[in-house]
Amino acid sequence: MEKNTIVVASGNQGKIKEFKEMLEPEGYTVLSLADFPDMPETEENGTTFHDNAIIKAQAVTDRYGIMAISDDSGLEIDALDKKPGVMSARWLGHDTPYTIKNAKVLELMEGKENRTCRYVCAIAITQKGCSPIVFEDSVECEIAHVAKGNNGFGYDPIIYYPPMQKTMAEMTKEEKNSISHRGKAVKKLEAWLNEKKQ
Repeated sequence: MEKNTIVVASGNQGKIKEFKEMLEPEGYTVLSLADFPDMPETEENGTTFHDNAIIKAQAVTDRYGIMAISDDSGLEIDALDKKPGVMSARWLGHDTPYTIKNAKVLELMEGKENRTCRYVCAIAITQKGCSPIVFEDSVECEIAHVAKGNNGFGYDPIIYYPPMQKTMAEMTKEEKNSISHRGKAVKKLEAWLNEKKQ
């Protein structure tokens, strides 16, 4: 496989799309777990975003000997003791639609004055014979009072970003990538990859 091929160790179409949008213009071929149907499911048993990102990427590198990146990200809501946190994707069940998860968050936040929250992202990159490298970032937001917007994915319709006065799901992909936890962590990843190319 070409050295500029990167496997995103994820089956989440929203995440894969965002990585493609950010990395393909830089000359990378972005594959995903869909391109490796024989890859067994990896158990995410880490206690932090950092640990889970490494677990997922390292499993792909160990099996196929290729460069992999994995993003582990989620939502920390201060009024809910930073939940759902590392369980964000699995909260209320992995297959539960986000419309239901978002409605549940709004219900739990009813009457709460403190609506501060953040999206956190850890991106691990693994290569054969090398130690994993992790890039982390976050974006401070608030839980909206109602879900708004049709862009993005996951919790985006209920995540309000005060500087732009809109939810993540109301932003264009360019707006979101410029301020999002993943966008900022990917910029760190891109800087590292560009250094490596030289």
